Amino acid sequence: MIHEILPVGLLQCNCSVLGDESSREAIVIDPGDDIPAIEAILKRHGLKVKSIIITHAHIDHIAGAHKLKQLTGAPVFYNENDLPLVKMMDVQASWLRMPTPEVHPPDALLKEGQDISVGGITGRVLYTPGHTQGSICLYLPQQSLLIAGDTLFAGSVGRTDLPGGDSRQLIHSIREKLLTLPDETKVVPGHGPNTTIGEERSDNPFL
Repeated sequence: MIHEILPVGLLQCNCSVLGDESSREAIVIDPGDDIPAIEAILKRHGLKVKSIIITHAHIDHIAGAHKLKQLTGAPVFYNENDLPLVKMMDVQASWLRMPTPEVHPPDALLKEGQDISVGGITGRVLYTPGHTQGSICLYLPQQSLLIAGDTLFAGSVGRTDLPGGDSRQLIHSIREKLLTLPDETKVVPGHGPNTTIGEERSDNPFL
């Protein structure tokens, strides 16, 4: 599997491009900004985007989704519980002093246990509310890979002081959905360096 991680936008959100080497079909996760750079990765590998996955509807993760959809025709998926955050995109933009991006409701919803399959790649949706009410992670068991959004970080967890945040719910989501995964599972957080489930289980001070 092709996997490129590109930090995008003002807050350097980790956008993941997952490509199947046989079909050349791809999933793009959290295209928050810098769509030309994402497009360059797709062209370099000869990939066609089939699904755009948003882990949660904070502006730094979702702002470029509509632009990428216009370029590729791929549907945008996220959890319906983050629609209130989409409706306040102008407020979110004001936090960062940036123009309000064009953001739409999802083309399809992401639910707990749902499989997203593109070519030979299959990811399972883990519903992990806490950072936001619609936060999800995408777990790819065949690759021992977790795309964690802003739920879990190397040595930290997602902030809960923004609208929709709930610290007790966040810790519950991490303990019940993420720490049950194998220790060797590679974790790609929404920002910052990669880690593993084993490292976070043993060393994360918030857990």
